[in-house]
Amino acid sequence: MGIGDDAVEIRAQGWRTLAALHGLIDAALEKALQTEHQLSVVEYTVLDALSRQDGWHMRMQQLARAAALSSSATTRLVNRLEDRSLLTRVLCQDDRRGIYTELTASGRALFEAARPTHDEVLAATLAEAERLPELAPLVDALHHLPAKVPARTSA
Repeated sequence: MGIGDDAVEIRAQGWRTLAALHGLIDAALEKALQTEHQLSVVEYTVLDALSRQDGWHMRMQQLARAAALSSSATTRLVNRLEDRSLLTRVLCQDDRRGIYTELTASGRALFEAARPTHDEVLAATLAEAERLPELAPLVDALHHLPAKVPARTSA
């Protein structure tokens, strides 16, 4: 195996480790959020993204990026959340083709109720992962991320 092959294997191993940590966290969050709040992880992610908008809303494509979903999957998810009265769609005043999504009072209340569960399960799962030798370095790296990721600039 040459140097190039070693680099590929290192990246592949890193990706497998990241996927293992993600799977562990995702499964724990899914179970807790479903049990306690009847929310999936992706539903929680959407409510979280909308809650951080300081009173304004997000376009559907922004929401799709935030939830890492396709446009069609985002539409289906928004439909389900709208049916549950957790969010609503609003036409853009400036561009009638634009549709925004925003939290309802019920959506905000459910998010606020679910947030402590999410945070506690995330902390407990990371602590569990930290005790696994193959995941410990990645968890350590997460603990050393900057508090706020700087905005990207386009070149």
